[in-house]
Amino acid sequence: MTTHVTEVPAASSAQALAHFEAMLAFETDCWDVHESLKTVDPDFILVDVRGPASFAKGHVAGAINIPHRTMTAERMAAYPSDKLFVVYCAGPHCNGASRAAIRFARLGLPVKMMIGGITGWLDEGFALTTGG
Repeated sequence: MTTHVTEVPAASSAQALAHFEAMLAFETDCWDVHESLKTVDPDFILVDVRGPASFAKGHVAGAINIPHRTMTAERMAAYPSDKLFVVYCAGPHCNGASRAAIRFARLGLPVKMMIGGITGWLDEGFALTTGG
């Protein structure tokens, strides 16, 4: 008997390996970001891409606020061009992080998206900080 799950056959192991390894090249999760921020000098820059008012109400400690619409070559020139940027927005219902990732990529900057955004961060039980 075929179910809705199996009516489309699974990919081969080689295809699955390539797919899931590629996903990790584009995404990271809240837990990995949280643990990595505990290091003395994280090897990435965490960017909250929401507007300043949302950022002030609550954001991940250590994040900087650069709304995706304000990402320009001139603004981003202030940051190292070889350092990874990790972007996040409100959560799965928001495409701001995707828009920011596109802008970073178009500027030739390395980027990953923190899947889940603020919603995922809170779901993991992690705290937010407030203020600018």
